[in-house]
Amino acid sequence: MHYEEMQALLKTRLKESRYEHSVRAAKVALELAEHFSAETEKAHIAGLLHDCAREVSTDELLAVAKSYSLPIESIDKRQPILLHADLGAIFAREKYHVYDDEICRAIKYHTVAHEQMTTLEKITYLADLIEPGRCFDGVEKLRELAKGPSLDALFLTALDQSIIFIISKGQMIHPQTILARNHLLLTDIHG
Repeated sequence: MHYEEMQALLKTRLKESRYEHSVRAAKVALELAEHFSAETEKAHIAGLLHDCAREVSTDELLAVAKSYSLPIESIDKRQPILLHADLGAIFAREKYHVYDDEICRAIKYHTVAHEQMTTLEKITYLADLIEPGRCFDGVEKLRELAKGPSLDALFLTALDQSIIFIISKGQMIHPQTILARNHLLLTDIHG
C-alpha cells in the first residue's frame, strides 16, 4: 500500500482531529528523519500510522487487546489507552499492509518508549509529542531542541517532561518509560 492510500484509509477510520494530528505528526517525523539522518520514508509512515488504533474506543481497548492475545499488564488495566500503541503495530500490518518491523516497532513504542530505542522509534515518539497542534508547557523547548544536533538530548528532555506530566495527572508511569530514561542516563548522552 502506498503512503497516499494509507492516508486515505486512515482518514476514513479516525475522527477528524485525530486524523489531522496524525498528518501533522507524519510531517514532523519526516522533518526529524531528515535532520537526524534517518530513513525518511519509514519515519513518514510511522508518523502517519502511530495512532491508527485510536479508532478503538478506550472502553473497548482491553477487549480488543485480549482478542489479539496481547499481554495485558496491571498498568494497562488501569490506563487502557496505553494499549493503542501495541494495537497500532498490529493494525499497521493487518489494515495498512505495513510489513516492515522497524515501522511497526516505532508505532508500538511511540507512547511508553523502551530501553534502547532506535532512531526511528525516538523520532516517532517525538513527532507525536511536538507536532504543531500540541500545546503544553515545555513544547517550545522541545521544538527548539529538535533543531539541535542531539537526538538523545531531545529524547531525554521529552521523557522528563512526559514523566512530570504523568505525575501531575496522578497517573502511573509505565516501567518501560523509566527504563528508557535510565538507559539514556547510563549511556551518558551529555558526554
